[in-house]
Amino acid sequence: MTTEILKCLIIGSGPAGYTAAIYAARAGITPVLYQGSQPGGQLTITSEVENYPGYPKGINGPDMMMDFQAQAERFGTDIRYGMVTSVDFSTYPLKVTVDETIELQAYSVIISTGASAKWLGLPSEQRLNSHGVSACAVCDGYFYRGTEVAVVGAGDTAAEEASYLAKLCKKVNLLVRKSEMRASKIMQERVKNQPNIEIWWDTETEEILGEHEVEGVRVRNNKTGEKTVIPIKGFFVAIGHQPNTAIFSNFITMDETGYIKTVAGSTKTNIEGVFAAGDAQDNVYRQAVTAAGTGCMAALDAERFLTMKGIH
Repeated sequence: MTTEILKCLIIGSGPAGYTAAIYAARAGITPVLYQGSQPGGQLTITSEVENYPGYPKGINGPDMMMDFQAQAERFGTDIRYGMVTSVDFSTYPLKVTVDETIELQAYSVIISTGASAKWLGLPSEQRLNSHGVSACAVCDGYFYRGTEVAVVGAGDTAAEEASYLAKLCKKVNLLVRKSEMRASKIMQERVKNQPNIEIWWDTETEEILGEHEVEGVRVRNNKTGEKTVIPIKGFFVAIGHQPNTAIFSNFITMDETGYIKTVAGSTKTNIEGVFAAGDAQDNVYRQAVTAAGTGCMAALDAERFLTMKGIH
């Protein structure tokens, strides 16, 4: 079997991957993009996007990703269905296997596999996703201004989400499973001093209530067993994100939670010719616009790398 050799392989198809594809295609390095298990990334499970520049009336998340894809294709990106299942970055060109059967070699690789929100695992949580259930307060908090909402979580992310929502919402119920939080002291103080945040200690989420949109949440006190229904319009899951980077762990340097480490001021990884963009390497901002920005950076870094290598 003949192994296909590519100038630039892009793994992942969210804002980072598609933006990298647009820039790489315009630079003439003929990118091939594999969409992965969730073509379009996390935005495909987001109903309304109002904070991305250029869409003054807002846009549906899946429609936005279709726009990104169409723009990448316009400049000649070869977009393919399939999922990268293993890599071997110990030799050059870089070796990649798709769907466990397709063998590729690439002179440059851009990793834009994103991150996935961690969920509680409740059926009602998935059913009402994008209908009142969200994993991003910055993305969706605006839709719930003036209402009562709940945030579940106990770390810095939950504290940050609750603090952000407290500026927009009438009341924020912070649901904490234990009798203490994992968040840093300064974040805990910020939450405790916010008058419209109520912390529910030792509280387990049993069910998110509502037929077509969130109307409330039923919780249980872990110590007393007492059950309470809290009337809310928005339910924010803030128990962390998991970067989709496991298949690269034998070769790429990551932090303790699996986010890819890049050289400051660039998208370069510890492997020559491999670049990382978007939420796979960003555990701080995690926004579509920042992902797109690093996608642009990765394509420019890859193009400069290939020029340095004399690959045209």
